[in-house]
Amino acid sequence: MASSRPNIKPELFPGDLSEERMNEYLSDDRLAVDCEMMGLNPRRDRLCVVQICDSKNRVSLVQILPEQTVAPRLQKLFENPEIIKVFHFARMDTLFLRYRLGIQTKGVFCTKIASKLARTYTDKHGLKDLIREFFDEVLDKKNQSSDWGAKILTKDQIEYASGDVLYLIALEQKLTQILIRENRYELAQESFACLPVFNQLDWIEMPTLFEH
Repeated sequence: MASSRPNIKPELFPGDLSEERMNEYLSDDRLAVDCEMMGLNPRRDRLCVVQICDSKNRVSLVQILPEQTVAPRLQKLFENPEIIKVFHFARMDTLFLRYRLGIQTKGVFCTKIASKLARTYTDKHGLKDLIREFFDEVLDKKNQSSDWGAKILTKDQIEYASGDVLYLIALEQKLTQILIRENRYELAQESFACLPVFNQLDWIEMPTLFEH
C-alpha cells in the first residue's frame, strides 16, 4: 500500500516558537497539537516537546527546556480562542501545558472524546485506530515511550512526533461530520468545554470525582 502521508520536514525550536512561525500559525484557523512528556504525572514529570502542525502541513517541534516555566509565543497561540487546537486526548496535554507552562488552552477539539461520542460501534479510540480506519494508514507508535527529555532528539523521535500531528486536522473534520449526523456535535463541544475543570481535578489528584 502506497503511503499518502505528506513528505514534511519539521522545524525544531528550543524553548519557544520563533516570532515568524508564531505569526504563520496565527493566520490559520486550526492547529494540530500534541505533547511528549517524561511520564504522565505532571507533578513529577516534565513536559519535553510540543508538536504543532497547521493546515499547510508546517510542522514545528518545540523542545521545552528542563527548568522552563513559560513560553510566551506558545501561550499567545494556544490561548487565542479564535484558533481551534485539535488534540488527541486533550485532557492530558492541556494539563501539562497548564501546570508546566501556565498556558490555559482555549478553543479545544479532542479527537479522542469526539471518537467516543461518534464511533459508538467500537471501543477502539486510539489515534492509531482512527488513522487506520479513516486514512488506511498505519501509524508507527514504537517511539511513544522513549527519552523525550534528551537534548538531541533522534531521527525516529522526530518522525514519530511529526506523525502524531499530521492527521489531526483532517481527522477532526471526519469526526465532526459523524457527530453532526448523529446529533452529538453540541454535546461534544460541551464536553470540550469541561476540560479545564478536569485539569484542576487531575492536578489535585481527584480524577474520579464523578464516579460512584
